[in-house]
Amino acid sequence: MKSNRLTIYIMVGMVLGIITGHICHMLAATPEAAKDIADWFNVITDLFLRMIKMIIAPLVFSTIVSGIAGTGDSKAVGRIGAKALGWFMTASLISLFLGMICVNVLKPGVGLSLALPDVNAASGVSAKAMDVKSFISNIIPKSLFDAMAHNSILQILVFSAFFGFALAAYRNQTGKDLVRIKMIQELAHVMLKMTDFVMRFAPLGVFAAIASCITVQGLGVLVTYGKFIGGFYASLLLLWLVLISVGYLFLKGSVFRLLKLVKEPTILAFSTASSEAAFPKTMEQLERFGVKERISGFVLPLGYSFNLDGSMVYQAFAVIFIAQAYNIHLSLSQQLTLLLVMMVTSKGIAGVARASLVVVAATLPMFNLPEAGLLLIMGVDQFLDMGRTATNVIGNSIATAVVAKWEGELQPLADDVDILSGSGG
Repeated sequence: MKSNRLTIYIMVGMVLGIITGHICHMLAATPEAAKDIADWFNVITDLFLRMIKMIIAPLVFSTIVSGIAGTGDSKAVGRIGAKALGWFMTASLISLFLGMICVNVLKPGVGLSLALPDVNAASGVSAKAMDVKSFISNIIPKSLFDAMAHNSILQILVFSAFFGFALAAYRNQTGKDLVRIKMIQELAHVMLKMTDFVMRFAPLGVFAAIASCITVQGLGVLVTYGKFIGGFYASLLLLWLVLISVGYLFLKGSVFRLLKLVKEPTILAFSTASSEAAFPKTMEQLERFGVKERISGFVLPLGYSFNLDGSMVYQAFAVIFIAQAYNIHLSLSQQLTLLLVMMVTSKGIAGVARASLVVVAATLPMFNLPEAGLLLIMGVDQFLDMGRTATNVIGNSIATAVVAKWEGELQPLADDVDILSGSGG
């Protein structure tokens, strides 16, 4: 009941944000004035996201360490990681292909009647996407504190895995059940409780994020780019059907209960366009679904770097849309090469703000597409980011639940399970 109330409050915050943003946009005399008003809303949004970010690192650290050290089974962890990565790579390829097929069928950029910017105009987005070498070198953190300070989930995961194995090895060597392990396990439960406290501010954060965007862009931006936005969301809907159908093959009817449980973090991700905002609540709801903590604490953070299904659809859709808008033909072989390039460059940049835009910016010059084409989608990227972020939550939730099923770590479902009592792990 409490979860349902929070969901309702978040929805109300979204509606009020749209109304308030529209009023502020109408009252603002100039674009500069609208931006000044939006900056005040951004203060509230930033405060909420800071609260979220402050619990990400200790939550990931405590859940991974407690899961690995609690079992001490390195073979099991390796097996879980291999299964998860296999799912992630397959889902990423399917998402990219789906985005490519939809944009070629719908052709949202063909005949676009927009005043295209100068091809030499700067996009304002750094085109520094990771190549294979930089991605591999950035897996290992220079410092745990640096990784935690920047909320680099993949780096925190690597350190936590080493730390967990070290604790398990020490316990096996000494034959003692370390108090430290129990302390870390308790820390994981405390962090989940802290998540509940932070989530109480979610409706306010959602209201401010939506109001800020509408204040600057206005409602008209949705009409201007209606075909592009509509086509992209149609692609996401198709991806949802694919993900849910595949999830049904493994989870049967339970997949619908999972979707109901992750409704709240999905709405939160959609309204704030922030994966970090949804991460703690997603983990909590997965444990309520019956996924043991040792699985959710390992697979979900890994998915944040390797399983961004919504972002994959967006990248393929956006690049080919820009080519269509400039009437530049891309052959099938070029488009397939494009997908493989994005498959590599998108990995490991989940912590980068607007990571999908960065990947698109880096990909355009590789295929002789005008970088200024990025300006065509930057104005509405906030609305697109909302959809792809929500899809990432759904994709990672289903992936985590399926891996738990494969491992026999999916507990019998119970609606009234209290995960903080220890029944979740």
